[in-house]
Amino acid sequence: MKSIKSHSYEVHMEELAEASLSQHINKTDYSKIFVLVDENTKEHCLSIFVSKLGLEPDAVYIIRPGEEHKHIGTCSLVWEWLSDQGADRNSLLINLGGGVLTDLGGFVASTFKRGIDFINVPTTLLSMVDASVGGKTGVDLGPLKNQIGVINQPVMVLIFPIFLKTLEARQVKSGFAEMLKHGLIMDLDYWKALQNTEDFANTACIQKSIAIKNDVVTQDPTEKGLRKILNFGHTLGHAIESYFLDSVDKPTLLHGEAIAIGMILEGYLSHELKGLSKLSLEEIKKTFLKHFKRVKFSQEDIDIVQELLIYDKKNSHGQVNFVLLQTIGKAVTDVKVPENLLRKAFAYYKEP
Repeated sequence: MKSIKSHSYEVHMEELAEASLSQHINKTDYSKIFVLVDENTKEHCLSIFVSKLGLEPDAVYIIRPGEEHKHIGTCSLVWEWLSDQGADRNSLLINLGGGVLTDLGGFVASTFKRGIDFINVPTTLLSMVDASVGGKTGVDLGPLKNQIGVINQPVMVLIFPIFLKTLEARQVKSGFAEMLKHGLIMDLDYWKALQNTEDFANTACIQKSIAIKNDVVTQDPTEKGLRKILNFGHTLGHAIESYFLDSVDKPTLLHGEAIAIGMILEGYLSHELKGLSKLSLEEIKKTFLKHFKRVKFSQEDIDIVQELLIYDKKNSHGQVNFVLLQTIGKAVTDVKVPENLLRKAFAYYKEP
């Protein structure tokens, strides 16, 4: 498999990942090498990775898995551990895990002693096709997603599809939602190809998704313009994810499950405001509901989700900004949406 050149680093896959990691460590005089894992990757992935690393890390720190632990308190524990272990500015932190861990680990590394090197080794499909490119790091503020963070690039990203064999089917489908998004915003042919596959972890598709995101990020690394299109489905999707995360009587939604809902809702807004055809809208709804079961929303739920939109990172001057589709494969940014249309979007989602 080939490597993909990103903004200031490369994403390496399979055998090239192993060779690139070994070469980098051999030529770089790191004082210490640390590995950050969660309880799941400690059990299922760490021994595989250490064998590929070809050496034992100086120390391994284990955090608790899940979005609910992606907060500054967990960062403090890792910072204190690094300090206790004698980490200095010439140390390396390798983040072995899903998007929660790589986001948090990248933020820890970017801020410890004003920044140490870090390498991301994503172990979920979601983190491979989404968190692997772009340099976004950070943590949640209470239930509000990714409110604290910086954009800082890793030394490299290493993709080992073997780790996908450790995942439950639900986790793989969560990542597939982001792959479908890449087709919707940039590539009609890719969208069509994904519609006809049941092999969600197909290596060629993983590489295609990484390449699409990389193309966008390379043109706009700090999200001033084009990169905003990657947020299609995320304005409402993140609000839904935050609400369900913070509700004691609601099931926790995985990221991909929440943005799948968001993409149907924002597909409806695209049809109403940007001319997305009815046929394309129905195609989007049918595709996502094929893979993600419909979630029930009461009117109270919808009201709270709408209130959470004010915290979206894309907002400017008090206005909620949406990414919408003109056609499948072409997205537009900074769209203002009338409040009455949001309610209609939820009504459309709930229709059989």
